[in-house]
Amino acid sequence: MKAISYSRYGGPEVLEYGERPDPKVGPDDVLVKVRAAAVNPVDWKAQAGYLDGMMDVVFPVIPGWDVSGVVVQPGVSVPEFALGDEVMGYVREDVLCHGTFAEYVAAPVRTLARKPRTLGFEESAALPLAGLTAYQVLHQALAVREGETVLVHAAAGGVGSMAVQIARHLGCRVIGAARETGQDRIRELGAEPVVYDERTFAAQVRVLAPQGVDAAFDTVGGPFLKATPELLVPEGRLASIADGEVIGLGGRYFWVRPDSDDLAALAALAEEGVLSVQVAKTFPLDQAAEAQRANAQGGLNGKVVVTVEWDA
Repeated sequence: MKAISYSRYGGPEVLEYGERPDPKVGPDDVLVKVRAAAVNPVDWKAQAGYLDGMMDVVFPVIPGWDVSGVVVQPGVSVPEFALGDEVMGYVREDVLCHGTFAEYVAAPVRTLARKPRTLGFEESAALPLAGLTAYQVLHQALAVREGETVLVHAAAGGVGSMAVQIARHLGCRVIGAARETGQDRIRELGAEPVVYDERTFAAQVRVLAPQGVDAAFDTVGGPFLKATPELLVPEGRLASIADGEVIGLGGRYFWVRPDSDDLAALAALAEEGVLSVQVAKTFPLDQAAEAQRANAQGGLNGKVVVTVEWDA
C-alpha cells in the first residue's frame, strides 16, 4: 500500500511517501480502507520525539491517529462491523508504528464507531480526537451540569469548538476565549467571546461572569492557564489538555483515550445537527508534509485533513 512514514525523529522533512507493507488484521482489528485522516498537533509532536518518554516507537512509523473510511475486512472476533460499513476512529495504540496516513489501517475495534451519515469522510476524519477530547473532558474531568457557566480556551480551534457545542447542548452558558480572528466563529457557535490579551483577559471574563465560572477547559497552557484559577467560583473545576502545571493549580491534567461508545455518542450528536465539524484545508496523501506544516502554523478555524483518492 501507499503510505506516509518516517524513519527518524524530526519535522515535516523526515516524512516520506512510498510503499509500505499491507497491515495484518488481528482478531480484534478491523481493516479500514482509508478515505481521510485528520492532522493533529500530537502527530508532529510525536514525530519530533516529544512522546519518546511515554510511548515506545518502532521505526518506520506511519503517523496519524484520526481516520474515516470503509471496512474491507473485520477481524475474526469482530461482529460489530461488516464489509462496506463506513467508520471513523481515533486509532491510537500503545506503540507508535501503524498510523492512519496510509491507504489502509488495521484499527482495533475499540477505536472505531460508525461514521455519521450526515457528514462526509473529510468531516468525519476531523471529528474523533478533537471530539472525544472535548466530550470526555466535559463529561469526566469537569462533570459540567445544566445551568453552569463554562470557560473554554481556544474556543474557535478544533477541540475548543467541539467543547463549545457540546457544553451548549448540555445546557451550559459558554464563554469562549480566542484571538481576534476567532471571535466571529465563537459567536456562531453560541458562546460569548473574549479576546486573548494578557493585560485584559481576566477582566474581560469577570465582566461576563462577575461571580466566577463554574468550570474551565484549558487547551493552551501558559499564562492564560495561570490566570484561570482566579476566575473560578470557590468550588469551580479546572482541566487542561495542554499543560501539566494545571495539577499544581488545583486542576486535572487530561489525556483523551479511544472509546467506541463515546465516538458513537459524538456521531449521534452530529446526526442530530448538534455538532458541526469545520475543515479548513485538505491535502492529498502525498502532500502530508504540507498538511503538517499548515497544522503547525496554526491560525486556522477548522481542521487540516489528508485525503486518499480511490478509483470509483
